[in-house]
Amino acid sequence: MDRYLLVVSTVCFLAAVVHTAIELRAGVFRPMRFNFFAVGLGFIFQTAFLSVRGHELGRCPLTNLFEVFIFLAWSIALIYMLVGPAYRLSLMGAFTAPLVVLLQGFALIAPIDVRHPIKLPANSWLEFHASVSLVAYGAFALACIAGVMYLLQERQLKTHQLHSIFYHLPPLANLFAVITRLLWWGFILYTAGIVSGFFTGRPLPRMQVIAAIGVWALYAAILQGRHLRKIAPKQVAALCIVSFSVALSLLWGITFSAQTHSVP
Repeated sequence: MDRYLLVVSTVCFLAAVVHTAIELRAGVFRPMRFNFFAVGLGFIFQTAFLSVRGHELGRCPLTNLFEVFIFLAWSIALIYMLVGPAYRLSLMGAFTAPLVVLLQGFALIAPIDVRHPIKLPANSWLEFHASVSLVAYGAFALACIAGVMYLLQERQLKTHQLHSIFYHLPPLANLFAVITRLLWWGFILYTAGIVSGFFTGRPLPRMQVIAAIGVWALYAAILQGRHLRKIAPKQVAALCIVSFSVALSLLWGITFSAQTHSVP
């Protein structure tokens, strides 16, 4: 039952991708309310899936890699729903939807929805640690997407090849401001996630702690470098893409058991 909700959610995000592709193929890209509506509807079904799975498990649905991928996709959609309208980044939905489709499509196809026996009651600190860390990942993902938008616009300006999509991108200064805010929001949330992990009353896997601190240090270095103006905006945009790729790859190192689960 819950997987049907996820399939419908994926179809909603896919509709946004297809609509964008049709617009680009026609050579005319316009601000699309359809994309925001499709992403919003997909988000609702994502939330319904997580709610059903959470009630079934009796805890936050982060007990296997399948649920982590879905929670990450939900976090990305959540941050977009908050940031997109606030900063008039309607075009961001065209970049967000493909990432969500990729994450959810892979989760649905890959044999990673492995149920683990639950022997211990839910730990509120552990669940806070895992969920907040993944919401931070959502902010980092949007910073990555905004970085792609920044580099795309910068390249079009440099080559003087302006496509219709160019005229719907925010100015570079505004786009960079969004990247910076997303980095700070993600960094603050991720810091809270790491700190809360030490209050769980249970030992966290050593390698996951090292990976988490490594990701934290990577984003701290980006923010510090920008604060000291040692990193140019274009470099920050590129580093957002590289950093999220690194952080995303570390999700494969999560170890789940009946006793504990943690997000790097």
